[in-house]
Amino acid sequence: MSKNTRMTKQRKAILNILKNTDIHPTADWIYDQVKEEIPNISLGTVYRNLNVLEEMGEIMVLDYGSSYSRYDGNPENHYHFKCENCGQVFDIEHSVIEDLNKRVNENTPFKVNTHRLEFYGLCPECQRKQ
Repeated sequence: MSKNTRMTKQRKAILNILKNTDIHPTADWIYDQVKEEIPNISLGTVYRNLNVLEEMGEIMVLDYGSSYSRYDGNPENHYHFKCENCGQVFDIEHSVIEDLNKRVNENTPFKVNTHRLEFYGLCPECQRKQ
């Protein structure tokens, strides 16, 4: 790692929080959690470190076109479902969808390195409420 991408105390704390949750939190939520461990940390520091962790390939940033992003501690290519009612984001089991990169590579002239696929609809809880 270069000097700019060393694993600082703040980055370790943020990464640990993301690795131990599956709720795909916002930066504000992460900030509230990190503040318990590092009381003098600023929201700006959290945002900067989230960007660095993404550049390092340690986390995934989920941008759904809203005014805020959500963050995922699993940087491996996987799929998400966003509930259009409550806004929660869920992981979709990878085995549900075959390896799309391989299929595109085999059936088109393109060389795919990665892709992004998102599902939208109603989560089970919101379906029950309707």
